[in-house]
Amino acid sequence: MFVLFSENNTAADTLQAYIERKLQPYGSPGYAYTVVNKKKPSEVIIISSYPDEWVQLYRDNNFQLTDPVVLSAFKRTSPFIWDENITLMSDLRFTKIFTLSRQYNIVNGLTFVLHDHMNNLALLSFIINETDPIMLEQKLQEEQAALQMQLIDFNEQMYRLTGKLTEKSKAQYDRENSVIFTRRENEVLYWASMGKTYSEIATITGISVSTVKFHIKNIVSKLGVSNARQAIRLGVELDLIRPAASVAR
Repeated sequence: MFVLFSENNTAADTLQAYIERKLQPYGSPGYAYTVVNKKKPSEVIIISSYPDEWVQLYRDNNFQLTDPVVLSAFKRTSPFIWDENITLMSDLRFTKIFTLSRQYNIVNGLTFVLHDHMNNLALLSFIINETDPIMLEQKLQEEQAALQMQLIDFNEQMYRLTGKLTEKSKAQYDRENSVIFTRRENEVLYWASMGKTYSEIATITGISVSTVKFHIKNIVSKLGVSNARQAIRLGVELDLIRPAASVAR
């Protein structure tokens, strides 16, 4: 799972696009979705809008092993506000990370916590030192319940992308998504994923080009993406497309 996200840019990009789309209603705050293997903390997934240079520095130095926010989250189940003083309010004495993060304007925030079914620690952190930190902090506090559910959703999307669902969860996921598309929508998306043009799809399926476009528009809407290209990528990544030959007519 962790190797997949470190070596597969498509998986990481797909999840990041999903997260950022879901966070738009909250004003698209600076965020970091982090997953740490509790049995092997050196393994970590980071999907973030933080500066790329900081994220790379964090990875290279395995800061999740000494980050007071992460270490505090290991002992918590509820959201918590943090800043540099987190090192003074606990037994933790790791201040180097805040000395470095300050250079990237990362000094305080709000973190949501999830200890999941695969014994991983998932965090959703927001930077709150924005233009109007008081207003942003108040907004995040007011939306705590919704944002906690977003973390759960992001984590489930991550497992779907890595194919690491339990058999029961995978079966449930397949049942829930088996009818996400109509027969014709699936046909259109399948042939589009095979590289066929709208004109070619129309010929193969026996419908007009305008009808093909109509189905593509519905598919894009159902998946919550911006265009057909993103719909194809997400459909492939989440294994939502059935081969056209297997679709009942």
